[in-house]
Amino acid sequence: MGTLLFHIMLVGYFLIADMDLMDEMREREIMVEIPLEMMDAEELDFRQNIQGQEIPEDRFSSVNMLSGVSNRPSNRNAPSRDRFFDDHYNREVEDAKRLAEDVDRQLSREIPDIGSISMPEDVTEGKEKEQISNIVYSGESNVEYHLENRYHLRLPIPVYLARGGGVVTVDITVNRDGRVVSVTPRSNPPVLDEQIYVYARAAAQKSVFNPDPAAPAIQQGTIRYTFMPQ
Repeated sequence: MGTLLFHIMLVGYFLIADMDLMDEMREREIMVEIPLEMMDAEELDFRQNIQGQEIPEDRFSSVNMLSGVSNRPSNRNAPSRDRFFDDHYNREVEDAKRLAEDVDRQLSREIPDIGSISMPEDVTEGKEKEQISNIVYSGESNVEYHLENRYHLRLPIPVYLARGGGVVTVDITVNRDGRVVSVTPRSNPPVLDEQIYVYARAAAQKSVFNPDPAAPAIQQGTIRYTFMPQ
């Protein structure tokens, strides 16, 4: 009986010792040292200089063999770029909203019909040619035209119709009958109130000059309108 008990204890001891040995083998780190004489010159030089230096990605495998350094990249301390992309996206959204608001504002503005615009006129009927000036004043504002050897019979004055002030020059072409056949407002310099262009175009189209059979079939000229802020 004593012998049987002794053998049972002996077997248990061997089992426990075997388990401890297996755990130690699993936990122990395997280190592989390559003799210096087996390394080529490039690998030897690399091993001597890796201490304290930044290691390229394509050398991670070699370093792992030499020093046991893990080649798993760590982003624990890397700055997050989510905030950058969020701010950039938010700025684009705000810019798009402002653009949409500007478009809505422009579309909602009431643009008058050129044909229905009424404005005061300077009429030269009954005046001598020498009495007619190419500059018509209306308070602090004026209308000035340049059309060689021609004078106006009717010259609409739109300079107090727009809320914003500014100067607009309109290129015109006039036929021999004195009718304006085309108008093109210049956009330079720009004005704050875009309705000024509408009023300038309407005034130029309604202008009438003296007939002249000797004039060019299509004569070019300009009318400059100086609008006063209202």
